[in-house]
Amino acid sequence: MSFTKQDIYKALETITAPGEGKSLIENNNVTNVVTFGDEVIVDVTISNPTLQAKKKIESEISKAIKTAVGEKIEVKINVKVEKPESKETPNQIKGKAIPNIKNIIAIASGKGGVGKSTITSNVAISLAKMGFSVGVLDADVYGPSQHIMFDVEKARPLSVKVDGRSKMQPVENYGVKLLSLGFFTNPDEAVIWRGPMASKALNQLIFDGNWGELDFLLIDLPPGTGDVHLSIVQALPINGAVVVSTPQNIALADAKKGVAMFQQKSINVPVLGIIENMAYFTPEELPNNKYYIFGKDGAKNLAIDIKTKFLGEIPLVQSIRESGDVGHPVALQEGTVLEKSFTDITKEIVSELLKRNSNLPPTEVVRITTMSGCSSVKK
Repeated sequence: MSFTKQDIYKALETITAPGEGKSLIENNNVTNVVTFGDEVIVDVTISNPTLQAKKKIESEISKAIKTAVGEKIEVKINVKVEKPESKETPNQIKGKAIPNIKNIIAIASGKGGVGKSTITSNVAISLAKMGFSVGVLDADVYGPSQHIMFDVEKARPLSVKVDGRSKMQPVENYGVKLLSLGFFTNPDEAVIWRGPMASKALNQLIFDGNWGELDFLLIDLPPGTGDVHLSIVQALPINGAVVVSTPQNIALADAKKGVAMFQQKSINVPVLGIIENMAYFTPEELPNNKYYIFGKDGAKNLAIDIKTKFLGEIPLVQSIRESGDVGHPVALQEGTVLEKSFTDITKEIVSELLKRNSNLPPTEVVRITTMSGCSSVKK
């Protein structure tokens, strides 16, 4: 059988390294190829340390060579795991951009249970209704919920070929593209992963997802300031962060830490503002009354104290919870007070993002090119 090294390299161009988003050849993962008769030896280096990743690469390389070059070729593969060198410098936006994604916004909270995922889903839908192309990455590894809120709990992302490589096709509903670990885990079992494994899983969702062209990618972060947060800001150039809190002092204390994390010199992600969720309760039978169950103006005062924008408040309303539970967020309810509240907050986020983008060097950001539906936002 006659073949050359170039035949082998061409076959390997169709394989993507786990979590890298580029082919083995483009990413320089293949360090050497030796051919001798009907035998091929491939030396490959990957950054994913898991046994699953190593076995997957070995299987894909062998299959690609046998399919494209010759079925009778004996393929030997030497896989080496090597941590990539860090070339990051302080005060620099980190990570590699995802092609065709213009703006990435992280939605965070210092404390769990403040409604961060609810805010994320409704802001995403509000952006989509304004005419933007929107995606949501559910990065809450241990408690994913976006697949429930978008009523796609039983859906599964399909594998598609893009430029000869396998990609995950996000699930789409309400005009929003979605990828979540909730699609891949058993709802009755706990996800018991250490930080590195969770980070690698997220990288695969980010870089192996076929997101297409997006004006906005919203990242629903887990509560706190842990491994997942650091992995995200190191993997992606985040344009800005939005912090969600309730008005009570305990939640505000944690929200302040969340803001401080993004403002660390080594992270340096601009905080676009704070949203106050469950701000007050108004009984249906007393529409003019407001009861401040968790305190009054807590997040608004925090925004003033830390010199960031107060983006708006969302009341404590039963229908918001019910709509999220049945997978039909309230931002879909045309002509309602709650739809207007989320629309106003979304416009404030876009407005702050425009200001943020205009104050950074052009090489570090991709500016918004359409403002469909955002006439109230000044350019």
